[in-house]
Amino acid sequence: MTRITTERKYSGKVIDLDVDTVRYPDGSTGDLEIIRHSGAAAVVPFLDPPDAPDPRVLLLRQFRHAADGYLWEIPAGRLEPGEAPEVYARRELREEAGMTAGRIIPLVPILTTPGFTDELIHLFSAHKLSPVPTARETDEFMSVHEVRWSEVGRWIKKGEIRDAKTLVALMFVQCFVLKT
Repeated sequence: MTRITTERKYSGKVIDLDVDTVRYPDGSTGDLEIIRHSGAAAVVPFLDPPDAPDPRVLLLRQFRHAADGYLWEIPAGRLEPGEAPEVYARRELREEAGMTAGRIIPLVPILTTPGFTDELIHLFSAHKLSPVPTARETDEFMSVHEVRWSEVGRWIKKGEIRDAKTLVALMFVQCFVLKT
């Protein structure tokens, strides 16, 4: 697919909305509404080594207006222009969960909803944590919780964890990081 033109319809604090005229693979053309996003980083914070029996992780219980309530999430945030995703993952871990990491490991980058946005979230795991003061933004309402890995699995199965980036990160860890 080739972009022919772009028209900015809205520019905001978090997103921009463009209408792109594109040439489809069959040669036809059409207009697509695309939400432009700077990208994000998210991190699964491990309190115990991943090979420990039933390791503990930190999850946030965060209010989300769009979800009309609280969600279980991993620390995450929007990238600043030119900022390396690992740097941002470390900052979000510190600001939201009140932890620094001795080690950050890249997991996988994911496209959140490629049907209408270019948002790319870089997923990480964090290890060798040390507590520090949080520094949340004024619109962030959350609490930090220690959760055993076995409980995380039960919450996923029961549908209690519904945030997509969190689900993907936790399932990736289960499939490719933990020694089960």
